[in-house]
Amino acid sequence: MGIVIPLIAGYILDIIFGDPHSLPHPIRFIGLLIEKVESLLYFGKRFYKFKGLLLFIIITSISYLIPLYLIKLFDLFNLGFIISTLLIFQILATKSLYIETNKVYLALKKGDIKMAKKSLSLLVSRDTKDMKEVDIIRSTIETISENIVDGITSPLFYIFIGGAPLGMLYKAVNTLDSMVGYKNSKYMEFGYFSAKIDDVLNYIPARLTGLLLVIVSFLVGLDYKESYKILLRDKRNHSSPNSGFSEAAVAGALGIQLGGRVSYFGVMHNKPTMGNNYRDPNLGDIKKLYKVLFVTSFIFFSLGLGVLTLCM
Repeated sequence: MGIVIPLIAGYILDIIFGDPHSLPHPIRFIGLLIEKVESLLYFGKRFYKFKGLLLFIIITSISYLIPLYLIKLFDLFNLGFIISTLLIFQILATKSLYIETNKVYLALKKGDIKMAKKSLSLLVSRDTKDMKEVDIIRSTIETISENIVDGITSPLFYIFIGGAPLGMLYKAVNTLDSMVGYKNSKYMEFGYFSAKIDDVLNYIPARLTGLLLVIVSFLVGLDYKESYKILLRDKRNHSSPNSGFSEAAVAGALGIQLGGRVSYFGVMHNKPTMGNNYRDPNLGDIKKLYKVLFVTSFIFFSLGLGVLTLCM
């Protein structure tokens, strides 16, 4: 049956249902596995880079091989497409990105700053305690912009290439980066390989997404000229070599500035800015970005599916 039918079915399921909390989720399993293996490897005072490499190899191997052989096993009964469909459904995050960030939006709309901070704190590693409303909105926009790549276009890119197993491997690397890829005293060496490989895997999807966001800005009536201008100018204004592409394109499209002063683990950081500070971001910008989110997801999926079909 190939990958086309599971890909279409998995994408549709994601758009309709998101990530139902009642279902066991492989990414949560990967997260628990990372914690367990890290606790076994993180000891002593030396060889942290090598130990981090072992962590990377163990987690990515398990994350790739289990889906691969599970699909092969069910293929013996002509049911492999069901496993592929379910995995793709759980790998993709278009609807769940909307659902989780919309909790922040709805709390702000009700004037419940405390609940908005709590909802945002579940999505980001930055400190939310002392945030004002404008900071919460800006952080939400940055989260959506960055996760368009991490949760949608990059996973799709690798599913197009290698099916659900490669998509799951990508998510494992992305989860490793989010858990051990910090540039602090504990993880600088231990998380080195996880962070670097995550950068490598996101390199092409991030750049494709940046350009696609400019096109989508035109399609949904946002400032596509400013989006392209800011993308070219500010795409490097980020600690990540990839995240700046989507965030800069979004900042330009909305006519706002992202980045700036942010607190992480009690320490204030002055992040480079992206976009022009014409005005403060507002709740309406989040609503506009939701339209961008869904249109970008659909177009990237459709284009990739078209290329995949032509190559078959």
